[in-house]
Amino acid sequence: MASQPPGAPSSAKALDQDGKTALRRSNVQLSSLHIRDGAHRPRKLPWVALVRACGRFKLLLLEARRGRLLSSLNPLAVGNDLPPLKKHWMPEKAAFWGDQEPLSKIPFKIMRGHQHIVSSCHFCVDDTKVLSGSYDCTVKLWDAVDGSIVRNFEPGPGAPVLECSVTADSRRIIAASYDKTVRAWDLETGKLLWKLSHETFIVSCKFSPDGKYVVSGLDVDRGICITDAEDITTVSHIKDHHRMSVTACCFDPDSQKVASVSLDRSIKIWDVTSQATLLTITKAHTNAISNCCFTFSGHFLCTSSWDKTLKIWNVHTGEFRNRGACVTLMQGHEGSVSSCHFARDTSLLVSGGFDKTVAIWDVGEGYRKLSLKGHNDWVMDVAISNNKKWILSASKDKTMRLWNIEEIDQIPLVIEYKKARGLKLKQCEECDRPFSIYESDIFSETVTKCVFCRIDAKDLSTEASPSSEEEVSLSRECSLGEDG
Repeated sequence: MASQPPGAPSSAKALDQDGKTALRRSNVQLSSLHIRDGAHRPRKLPWVALVRACGRFKLLLLEARRGRLLSSLNPLAVGNDLPPLKKHWMPEKAAFWGDQEPLSKIPFKIMRGHQHIVSSCHFCVDDTKVLSGSYDCTVKLWDAVDGSIVRNFEPGPGAPVLECSVTADSRRIIAASYDKTVRAWDLETGKLLWKLSHETFIVSCKFSPDGKYVVSGLDVDRGICITDAEDITTVSHIKDHHRMSVTACCFDPDSQKVASVSLDRSIKIWDVTSQATLLTITKAHTNAISNCCFTFSGHFLCTSSWDKTLKIWNVHTGEFRNRGACVTLMQGHEGSVSSCHFARDTSLLVSGGFDKTVAIWDVGEGYRKLSLKGHNDWVMDVAISNNKKWILSASKDKTMRLWNIEEIDQIPLVIEYKKARGLKLKQCEECDRPFSIYESDIFSETVTKCVFCRIDAKDLSTEASPSSEEEVSLSRECSLGEDG
């Protein structure tokens, strides 16, 4: 039997006589270590310390379990010993629905998963999937239904992704990165197909609609490079195509022409077959042009600019034209316009801006139909689904938003705006396209053609009787939506 530590009270009587002294000595006793016959005896701990230790131990167990669970649900985690992902599981911050504005009633879904600016976005696989590229050096495939991440394409770029693109059949994707490369993957398997390196920065990349070519916009070279998508051979490398850096480029629907826009405010269209520039429009905007897109017919090209406007150009005008008739869409954004995208039937145009908004334009009527607000930073890119039910926007705020615009014409805000503008619906006698005009316009009864057919007619009349360059420029350009 072990003896008592020296100085400890021998009975309860001593504690009664000097309670304070005994309690102090007891505390010393609990913190001391008694050694006998060379053996170490564990010290006695206060019950408060013991409870705290137990609590910390349980907390560590909970954190360990949570860490293992999160790692198993993290699409970036690697390792074969992790439990499989359940199909019905939904990430905590994958998506949620809500109303954009009390009067707008536009349902939206926020898609979170990138750690930096989301620079590019596209619909694919019959609008059931979403492709995105980001400054976090990743390219992701998302499920558009539940907002979950389906795949990260590996091996990924070693630098921020500026733009990604997908073939019309949704079989292959490409991504351009600040590491001066363009990478291609198989969308279904995620396998890396090839990697193409350039000597300069690549600011834009697009597949041709037939999937045969890839066009890259080059920064320092101020040009474009067209590459065969199968054997990665160079079809054309046009240096000094523009006077300043290229900002965007795209193929026409026939995969035979490439439109490019630049900081020098010019538009150029290059023909793949003839290896020549078919159309050059200088000073197309009053500031840098940020993006461009063709209509599905290839007859018109839309350009967005830092001058806060968008323009729709008639580019089906022949080889020797140096200016095209256009419609100017104004007062849709309060700042620079970053991106634009036509609906498949050309009835709608969607644009994103540095004012954090997405604008929906009625192309036939030439005015902004609705402005979608909700992003916390610049809108970098926009897309619209083939069925016109969804709009996708990518933002500097690290998120994407999926907007449901299926019932846009039944939204009170849109109805009231149409009434306020006094718009009347008519049918184009040339192409049978429905279009609207102002009821208060004194020429409303004489206007029988939609805006596209009026552009064509104006274009032909100008070619028949050319005047000075300034007069030609003014006669070909008309502005719509100035008070929209």
